[in-house]
Amino acid sequence: MPAPSTFDPQEVVDAQYQERKPRPGVTTKRAICTTCDVMCSVVTESKNGRVVRVRSSDNPIFRDNICMKGIVAPKGFANPNRILHPLKRVGERGSGEWEQVTWEDAFADIGSRLQAIIAEHGPEAWAVSTSQWNTGTDHGLGRRIMNHIGSPNWTSGVALCAGNTAAINRYTYGWFPASDYAKTKCIVLLGHNPSRHSWTPVYNAIRQAQARGAKLIVADPRRSSGAERADIWLPLKVGSDAALLFGWLKVIIDEELYDKDFVENWTIGFEELRQRVDEYPLERVAKLTGCDPEMIAKAARMYATEGPSIIPWTPITDMQRNSTSAIRLQCILRSICGYLDVPGGETLQGFPPDLINESLIEMHHVLSDEQKAKQLGSDKHPAFTYRGQERFRAPTKKVYGQEYANIVMGCYLTPPSALFRAMAGEGAYPVKAFFFLGNNPMMSYPNMKLIIKAMMNQDLIVAHEQFMTPSAQLADYVLPADSWLERPFLLDHFGAASLIRISEKSMEPPGECRSTFEFWKGLAGALDRQEIVPWDTLEDFYDYRLEKLGVSWEEFAATADVYFAPPEFLKYRKTGFATPTGKVELRSSSLEELGFDPLPYFREDPPVDPDYPLKLFTGVREDGFFQTGHRHIEEMRKRHPEPLAFVSPGTARQLMIKEGEWIEVENELAKISMKVAIKDAMPDGLVRIPHGWWKPEMKQGAGHLSGALEYADAQLCRDDEDFLDQEQGIPHLKGVPCRINKVTQDGASAETVAEVEYA
Repeated sequence: MPAPSTFDPQEVVDAQYQERKPRPGVTTKRAICTTCDVMCSVVTESKNGRVVRVRSSDNPIFRDNICMKGIVAPKGFANPNRILHPLKRVGERGSGEWEQVTWEDAFADIGSRLQAIIAEHGPEAWAVSTSQWNTGTDHGLGRRIMNHIGSPNWTSGVALCAGNTAAINRYTYGWFPASDYAKTKCIVLLGHNPSRHSWTPVYNAIRQAQARGAKLIVADPRRSSGAERADIWLPLKVGSDAALLFGWLKVIIDEELYDKDFVENWTIGFEELRQRVDEYPLERVAKLTGCDPEMIAKAARMYATEGPSIIPWTPITDMQRNSTSAIRLQCILRSICGYLDVPGGETLQGFPPDLINESLIEMHHVLSDEQKAKQLGSDKHPAFTYRGQERFRAPTKKVYGQEYANIVMGCYLTPPSALFRAMAGEGAYPVKAFFFLGNNPMMSYPNMKLIIKAMMNQDLIVAHEQFMTPSAQLADYVLPADSWLERPFLLDHFGAASLIRISEKSMEPPGECRSTFEFWKGLAGALDRQEIVPWDTLEDFYDYRLEKLGVSWEEFAATADVYFAPPEFLKYRKTGFATPTGKVELRSSSLEELGFDPLPYFREDPPVDPDYPLKLFTGVREDGFFQTGHRHIEEMRKRHPEPLAFVSPGTARQLMIKEGEWIEVENELAKISMKVAIKDAMPDGLVRIPHGWWKPEMKQGAGHLSGALEYADAQLCRDDEDFLDQEQGIPHLKGVPCRINKVTQDGASAETVAEVEYA
């Protein structure tokens, strides 16, 4: 999830809603495509009440921000396999036997069963997993209900992607910054590779910045398309991001390229940081990263002297065993170089102005301290749990006006592995009810085998979904979800930025599909707690959230594409930073109080296991898909018919594998099937595999799961302590040991190829 760029306020005023010339028989609406997490503003065109086309926005700010996934969305949502009516399981869990029921009957049974579970095991026995996208944000209503009922056990894919970054950023300067692409002079991409059909607005912003002279530094093991365009490419070893950033700090501090005035007046812990950085001379960093020390130094100097510079959010450092330190090192670089809250740097925007924000909607204050203390995983890996975020309540109120800031939904989460172990019967207490919305949890978190065990151990599973995903196939109820074409949407950028955007409803949802608002309102009623969600409709709810502006949702949506107050910079000079000390904490007092190293560090990889000599990089997203979705769309599958494992020509020669042949990728947890794709851009010894593969046309139900058991990368993602980040408890997905097995013509595994050694 990218923090949005800072807009020029006059440009925004000039580019607001423009009257469109109507075309006969065509109705146009302004919409926000939530097919992926970047959320582009687009225009929909409808005929006879159905959307037939999605095109780029007419607003110059958002024009050209569209990709193939958004363009093909109308056909994807019209797929005949879309779930249109509530389904209740009638056979054994995973049997694939369903009956159609009404929403009313479904909620009556769900409410009764959930109340019984809570009565027997306590409210903490109910857990929820969500996605920020797909079926759409729930605007904090789900968390609001859970906080009133008493369960702290909410998790989300953002635990591995952007939400955890937001939470860790708070340990340094109290907020999650927004990169100002429009005015920056240098951009650093750590493994992230936005492209024309993936993260399109960010791709466009980078190209525009380069066109006006901004520098680009790319650190990536592969020679990505971004690396091809970069001024400097650092081909670091997979998973060594934190070590590389230590090298940058060594150069910047030793050569006094940092902002001395800012460091002296607005930071604490600089001398201790200097001592820690001295443990990473360039010779050591070069060995840890595989990068040339002169190029490391050149990149550090470029970042420090060409600025203001930005290090945009990257999912790569979210998913490493050194994630907390790597994220903190990014924060420290931004800070000591003077790039915080300045034009062209990283802006600290705060909550959207004049809006009742989602953190307020969630009402975290009603969840008792006793129940917060029961949050799973908060004892060992507390960084983004209630326990880990407690010390930010008072400073956040001082700087941003309220105690709780659930930025990108990532600041009060339950670590996924701890949750699923409790669901499987291996936790401090049982979790027996599991709901997931727009999320395919079985394939979205590490250790898929554990998650299947956890789901099979539940008394109640409820899914709110558009299609019968592998996870939905194990549910008791699958309730049909609407899409972004079929509802209005008020986007507040996930509590990270002072920006509001709107999406008009383009068409009625098919069948009995309902929004997340209707889902949570129905559940509140089923629990006899109607007062928790008192609004009758989603539009009524938006009216409430816009009260401070003195306009209704209808009025607001008719007049604005985007709304925000003119940006202010250097706000910390008036308020300080939202940390316990009021300063940028290079040495984190909060991490120290939690029992962790208050300074960043680097955990080197465990010793190489000769049985697993290759390194596995999971998480590749093909342009036609987002996460585990879109496998049902014909046009996307034609582009990506099979899951591909990318290897270098050198690795292919060593292992005697050929382009297009089937192989098995294996580690201690499992083995999965892939086809070989040989790419010159890949380094030797690294295997990159795609995220989220399953095939909707394959057999459903337990034991099959539409091919997920054959292809899903989550089966190889480890969550043992050696491969978890210590502070967050999130998995290391960028460099797990693995091997490749050759496969015979009949599909059986041949002799394992494991005797190759790589430096």
